[in-house]
Amino acid sequence: TKAGYNTASYAEYPSLIRGGHNTFEIHISPKENSIVKKKKIDVLVCLNPDTYNFHKERLGDESRIIYDKELFPADFQAPAHSIEVPIKKIVRDLKGSTVMMNTVAVGASIALLQWRIQDLFEMIEQAFGDKGEEIVAMNKSLAQAGYDHVMQYAKEEIITEFAPKTITEPQMVMTGNDAFSLGAVTGDCRLYVAYPMTPSSTVIERLASWAETTGMVVRHAEDEISVIMTALGGSFGGVRSACGTSGGGFALMNEAVSLAGIAEVPLVIFLSQRPGPATGLPTWTEQGDLLYAVHSGHGEFPKIIIAPGDVEEMYEMTADAFNLADIYQTPVIVMSDKHLSESYWSTSKMAYDLFSKSYQIERGKIVRSVEDEAYLRYKLTDDGISPMLIPGQEGRHYQTNSYEHDEYGHSFEGAENRKSQVEKRDRKNETYLKTHFKVPQTYGNLEEADDIFVTWGSNKGVILDAMEYLEGEKKKVAMIHFTHVFPLDADVIAPLFKHKGRYILVENNSRGQFGRLLRQETGIHIEEKLLKYDGRQFFVEEIINYITARS
Repeated sequence: TKAGYNTASYAEYPSLIRGGHNTFEIHISPKENSIVKKKKIDVLVCLNPDTYNFHKERLGDESRIIYDKELFPADFQAPAHSIEVPIKKIVRDLKGSTVMMNTVAVGASIALLQWRIQDLFEMIEQAFGDKGEEIVAMNKSLAQAGYDHVMQYAKEEIITEFAPKTITEPQMVMTGNDAFSLGAVTGDCRLYVAYPMTPSSTVIERLASWAETTGMVVRHAEDEISVIMTALGGSFGGVRSACGTSGGGFALMNEAVSLAGIAEVPLVIFLSQRPGPATGLPTWTEQGDLLYAVHSGHGEFPKIIIAPGDVEEMYEMTADAFNLADIYQTPVIVMSDKHLSESYWSTSKMAYDLFSKSYQIERGKIVRSVEDEAYLRYKLTDDGISPMLIPGQEGRHYQTNSYEHDEYGHSFEGAENRKSQVEKRDRKNETYLKTHFKVPQTYGNLEEADDIFVTWGSNKGVILDAMEYLEGEKKKVAMIHFTHVFPLDADVIAPLFKHKGRYILVENNSRGQFGRLLRQETGIHIEEKLLKYDGRQFFVEEIINYITARS
């Protein structure tokens, strides 16, 4: 990013406290807003033989390999364009720690890409500054040694396409979880509660590190039931509240999701998906919990589900989620997955600054006083939304619990009352669809496209990259990307599915869950599906190959 390029990175690691095969992929592109999550590896840094053996199938004819022969078997046959760097010897000679082998490898990589070593020094100072000048100096020396070795012995392997550019606009690098955290701060969240569960865990870590500055209360509860009940208590008390988890933790929260539904208490829930069922693959990615989120909580009650497609959308839609929760006094679930949550992306700082300045807090009918002599907490209204009085107002009180209730909040089992309250709550859906439902974003020309991708959430970027390549090959392609995934407005959506092109559902699960939801809510059926469910996100080549194989 300091060299002026757009970047995205992705970590793969096993579900172990320590050890196993760990990788960190960095994808670099000179193109604006490009994600470039491709399968082919251009530079592979091998700190052990497993790295080469596990990833050699992803190497191309021109791929570079950085390795240390001291770490490999004596009979290892290095392929073409391999660069032998004595990483372990450099660390030993400079009296560094074994863990600092990474720094030597980064220095070598910087040289291979023709980037400025000074930029790396600045990052070393930022990363290790609190560990003392000795550690900073040691890491700089190790990085310089790796850099110098490539410049002296492997200059012919330098990749010239990525020479440093002039940065024209300030960039930030963040994960999807960072973006959710920023959105929560912008959205005036005052209480965040969680029990750490991959891949949502870094949200509580980030918000806790900011708590002294933001004034937000950040609580690590003993389990997920306590998590959501604490968050509901905060919201009932009048402050914007949120909680976060993944699939297994969300399972424990489900009864309280129903409580939020019948008590009509606002709540934002961050649900970052990983492959299930049960423990599944805790450190990998999937979009397998959509229908679970839609049907979460027993009984019928309104909820809103949002699935941002990138970090910018995550930031903006998270802040908006707090408005929606307050306006509709209902749970709003913000969905992510390991791919979006834990990947790092470069993004425009200007876009964040503009949104934060223009963002307006909307609390709907949450009020601090009422003029009516008799306060009706669950008053029957045309839009389904009743005035919610923040507790503690002199001379005013009301009941809120898990029972069906009359307009005052008193438990009541009358048939007509039950029917009226169910219909009142359901009218929130109608109001939301008319007022706040976000029409899916379209990319490309739907009218002219031969192939139209239909997707949701984090698949957005890889499909956009594939589309750019396919359009260069004279293919006519387009995409419909959903972020507001439930409820759905059939009248608004239907015209998008009237074109001549072949519609292809693209999802990171085995059953095409959004396709099922789309058919359930709108009657629209997508026959053709491109599904991936091996715990990995889509790569751009997989989208491209699917289209070219059919042509």
